Amino acid sequence: MLLDRSSELIKFAREDIGMSQTDLARAAGMQQPTISAYESGRKRPRPETLQRLLAAARLRPSIPLELFADVIRAEAGRFHLSNVRVFGSTVRGEDNEHSDIDLLVSLEPGASLFDLGGFADAVEQLTGFEVDILTEDQTFDEHFSHVRDQAVPL
Repeated sequence: MLLDRSSELIKFAREDIGMSQTDLARAAGMQQPTISAYESGRKRPRPETLQRLLAAARLRPSIPLELFADVIRAEAGRFHLSNVRVFGSTVRGEDNEHSDIDLLVSLEPGASLFDLGGFADAVEQLTGFEVDILTEDQTFDEHFSHVRDQAVPL
């Protein structure tokens, strides 16, 4: 999925930090016209090239989370989960290229640990970031009660 939306990811990540195409090209060891071709969708980068570009643009998890929100919600349904919410550094606007994605979900009848693991893996594949998941039931523990207050719908 990252490759399918690579033009948007590259452009949003670059613009997020106020970087020009020329600056991104220099940081990634490429030519500016190549960046332009990727952002316009005229060319699609190879997976390793996309990784290099997104690292140079310091992609934050909030960008693919926003870009893939509909797909992530659909994946949640596929894994018997609902009410996907985000908490942590992403919500506070403090996420960076080293951050993970913190999600809070509600379990639907029949959901299992395999569903939680499958959903986490699906979101990691979509976004390129590690994912931590808490369930609604876990937030009744005093150590996680703050999560309910902080979490916002995806």
